[in-house]
Amino acid sequence: MSIAEEFPADLCFTLVFHGRQGNLDLVAETPEEAQAWIQGVRKLIHKTQTMDEKERLDQWVWDWFQKADKNKDGKMNFKEVKKLLKMMNVDMNEEHALHLFTMADKLESGSLEIGEFVHFYKMLTQRDEVWKVFQDYSGDGEKLMMEELDNFLKTEQHEGERSSQHAHELICRYEPSESAMKQGAMSLDGFQMYLCSQEGSVFKPEHRELHQDMSQPLSHYFISSSHNTYLLEDQLRGQSSLEAYIQALKRGCRCVEVDCWDGSDGEPIVYHGHTLTSKILFKDVVSAVKEYAFKASDFPVILSLENHCGVEQQTIIAQHLIYILGDMLLTSLLDGQVPLQLPSPQELKGKILLKAKKIGGLEKCLDDTLTDEFSDEEETANSEGDTCATEDQLDKKSKEKSKLSRELSDLVIYCKSVHFHGFEHARSHGQCYEMSSFSESKAKKLAKEAGTDFVQYNTQQLSRIYPSGLRTDSSNYNPQEMWSIGCQIVALNFQTAGLEMDLNDGLFRQNGCCGYILKPEFMRDGNTQFSPEKTEERQGYRPLRLSIQVISGQQLPKVNQKEGSIVDPLVRVEIYGVPQDQAKEETSHINNNGFNPVWNETLNFVLHTPELALVRFVVEDYDKASRNDFIGQFTLPFTCIQTGYRHIHLLSKDGTAIPPSSLFVNISISELT
Repeated sequence: MSIAEEFPADLCFTLVFHGRQGNLDLVAETPEEAQAWIQGVRKLIHKTQTMDEKERLDQWVWDWFQKADKNKDGKMNFKEVKKLLKMMNVDMNEEHALHLFTMADKLESGSLEIGEFVHFYKMLTQRDEVWKVFQDYSGDGEKLMMEELDNFLKTEQHEGERSSQHAHELICRYEPSESAMKQGAMSLDGFQMYLCSQEGSVFKPEHRELHQDMSQPLSHYFISSSHNTYLLEDQLRGQSSLEAYIQALKRGCRCVEVDCWDGSDGEPIVYHGHTLTSKILFKDVVSAVKEYAFKASDFPVILSLENHCGVEQQTIIAQHLIYILGDMLLTSLLDGQVPLQLPSPQELKGKILLKAKKIGGLEKCLDDTLTDEFSDEEETANSEGDTCATEDQLDKKSKEKSKLSRELSDLVIYCKSVHFHGFEHARSHGQCYEMSSFSESKAKKLAKEAGTDFVQYNTQQLSRIYPSGLRTDSSNYNPQEMWSIGCQIVALNFQTAGLEMDLNDGLFRQNGCCGYILKPEFMRDGNTQFSPEKTEERQGYRPLRLSIQVISGQQLPKVNQKEGSIVDPLVRVEIYGVPQDQAKEETSHINNNGFNPVWNETLNFVLHTPELALVRFVVEDYDKASRNDFIGQFTLPFTCIQTGYRHIHLLSKDGTAIPPSSLFVNISISELT
């Protein structure tokens, strides 16, 4: 009996965390207690999600006060304040710290209560660089009148016509002083609060929302995709888990992979075949997918099936899919017609599509045998020598006939897995519903040899790219190289944090995090001549200059938790795009200041295909003796950048927010002349 069956369902609930932290399954003593917990936690989640900037900052200050108040008397003496400064990454001489402490200690009691501590914190976090910008536009140095704020928005933030309306909205939204608001003015506090808000962030707020045309064929979108989704760790001994599916789907992943094998008791199982990874039941995977498929996005989920089962258990797979998914599973053509192009994400909303091998085409076909023993990944891997198979073995395998269950085959509608026979063959015989899988090395080779052909192929048909079989540690390849040739389903190991998943999260952060991003226009035209290797030759070629003044950093997290250790931060800006656009530039490092380092250094870049570029801001702790330590990063598409004075809210290695850690920058974009 499994643990899940041991307890009644109304006593159980699960906390699902952001990032890669595992789920927490809890059991209450009574149904009432379970409901109380569920409602309480939901209330807390709602509260944190709807906090404004001031509430968020107040909460953060309160958390620090609690951490530093060691004896829990609700006050903080100077000794506790000194420890707090170290915890906050501040290297400040004792004399200055004591001066601020004394100024905040209004009652002269030798300790600070919470209200006094907030005052101390405000003095500590006074931002000279923000004050200077404020002074440039303020007539009296005290406040920005409506027309002064309007002037700032037009001149620095490049807002154009809507700036005066926006100035009024910003004062209403961020100005804490009622008297300033009555005058239609903004104080320094309100100005700083606006700059630190989502509206003042580097990411265009309107691009965070669903804003793209979702009515084009599936092949016109990049699709957030996971490789061997069931694995939580490495590819050889790692744990297989339903949790991995839940985490991927909650991150907006729209294509998950299921490796199916015959189970000993007649129930198909999911695991990484011929390895020591643990096994889970196929029907449980389908139930988890049903539950979480449309929590993060309404757009279709593709179930990529690696089928290693005999006909009998294939039929059971088909039955589970039909019974568990019900109407969610797409089982017939949308309009009864064999399509000339794939349907759109909009038309397929709320649907789960099966990607697998199929007997014949969408037209009627009576032959129910399939001369093809390999799965997608084995096939390409063997042809490239990624796995050790002799020619005799391959020959023997290719001669074997494997039966395909008619019931399972009939469930494959728009995603039929086929072997890739070359671009010429695809041009003359390819159907839009046929798709092939390529290992990363095969895709790279094709991109180099026939970049334009690959881009054209991807306007009509889907391609799926997966990591090399040699990546047994679940490491990832650079997805940008595959997006640059228009590949839609670029499957990554979602469980592995790092640069590659930062790029994936960065691309799919736009468009409401729905898991579908419309490709640039020059990658959707079947006659396109675009090649990532020859960008100047494309129609509409217009290179841009990107200039980033890295001004300062705020409250960067500690890397080394040892007492007295303070970071020496530097900022690196990295561009990922077509080969010609790949670039990195970095600032110098600042010694012993993670609290409010100031760089005032400008980094310049030229982008030849800005529509495909991703910009990654990385902060590291400089170490001259060894490799720098990672502090935080933020990645976004170039097309989503807001110019002007902006804050970049940093994320941890895991992709979760680390408030209030940020960078303050001034960005300009101009045409290359």
